[in-house]
Amino acid sequence: MVKLSVIVPFFNVQTYAPDTLRSLNANTREDFEFILVDDCSTDGTPGVLERAGRELPGAVLMRHERNGGLATARNTGLDAARGRYITFLDGDDWLAPGHYERLVGVIEDLDVDFVRTDHVQCTGRNRTVHRVPVGRRGVPLRPRDAILPAGRSTSVDYPYAWAGIYHRRLLDAGLLHFVHGLRTAEDRPWIWRLHREAESFAVAGLLGVFYRRGVATSLTQIGDVRQLDFIRAFDAVLAETARDAEAEKLLPKAVRTYCAIISHHLGSIERFEPAVARKLRSMSAAAMKRMPRELLEDALNSMDADRAARLRRLRRRAAANPVRTEVAA
Repeated sequence: MVKLSVIVPFFNVQTYAPDTLRSLNANTREDFEFILVDDCSTDGTPGVLERAGRELPGAVLMRHERNGGLATARNTGLDAARGRYITFLDGDDWLAPGHYERLVGVIEDLDVDFVRTDHVQCTGRNRTVHRVPVGRRGVPLRPRDAILPAGRSTSVDYPYAWAGIYHRRLLDAGLLHFVHGLRTAEDRPWIWRLHREAESFAVAGLLGVFYRRGVATSLTQIGDVRQLDFIRAFDAVLAETARDAEAEKLLPKAVRTYCAIISHHLGSIERFEPAVARKLRSMSAAAMKRMPRELLEDALNSMDADRAARLRRLRRRAAANPVRTEVAA
C-alpha cells in the first residue's frame, strides 16, 4: 500500500520547478508517491516534469488540457491519490531532506486526523519562520476548539494546505477537496471545514517546508480579476459556518476575518488594474451587505481604526451610490 501521496500542482514555474523536484527526490521512499499535476503550463514546465517522470521514484504525471487554478489542480491530485496519508506542496516551493518521513512518523505516533507544521517563508534571501498559532504541541487536540477566540490569530488563520499531513479518512469523508475553480484563498474554506468537522489534530514543530514569496507569477503578486476569488472563498466560509450547530459561537470569528481580508485588499488597491479595483470595491460592499448586521458592526468596532475606517468609507459610498455599485458588481 502507498503510505504517502504528495500532490504538487505546477503552472508556469520552469524557473523554480527543478528546485522543487530535487527536494522531492531527497524525500523519496518506496511507499511514497508524488502526483505532479501540470495545470496547462505554457512555458518549459511540461518538459521539466517529463524528465521528473523518468527520474523521480514514485512520480505520477497528470496534465490539464486547460488551466483550472490551484484548487482544481489539487482536486485532480486528490482524485488520483492512493496513500494512507496525503500532503501538498506548491510547484515553486521546496522541502528539507527527509521531511516527509519525519512528518509521517508524527501522524502515526499521534494517530490524529491531521497534523499542522511550522514553515520557513523565503523572500529573496530573507528567511522567516512562521509558526502555527497554537500553543500546545505534540499532543492530540480538538480542531473545533482551535477556531476561537475571534479577536486573536488562531489555527484557521494559518490556512496553508502544504503545512501539514492528512489522514485518508478525511478524504473518504469528503473533507479534503477544495472549492472547484477558486484561484486564490482556496485554503480558507478548506481549513475552516477541517476544523469544524475533523475530530482530532496536532501541531508539530517541524521546519521542513520552504515557502517562496514574491514569485512574479504568483497570484499574490498579480492584481487581476482572479484575486477577487477571495470573495467567493469567504462567502463559502460564512455559508458553511452558518449551518454549523455552533454557528452563533463561530460566526463572529468568520465575519471578523472576512472583514480583515477585505480591508487588506482595499489598503493595497493601487496594485489592481483600474477595472478590477472598481470591481473589488463593489463586490466588497455587496459582501458586507450580506453579512449579519450585528456581527458586522461588532467586527468593525473590534478592528484597528485604519482598517475599520476603510470599510466604513466603502459602506457609506455604496449607500450613497447604490445603483452604480450594483451595476459595477
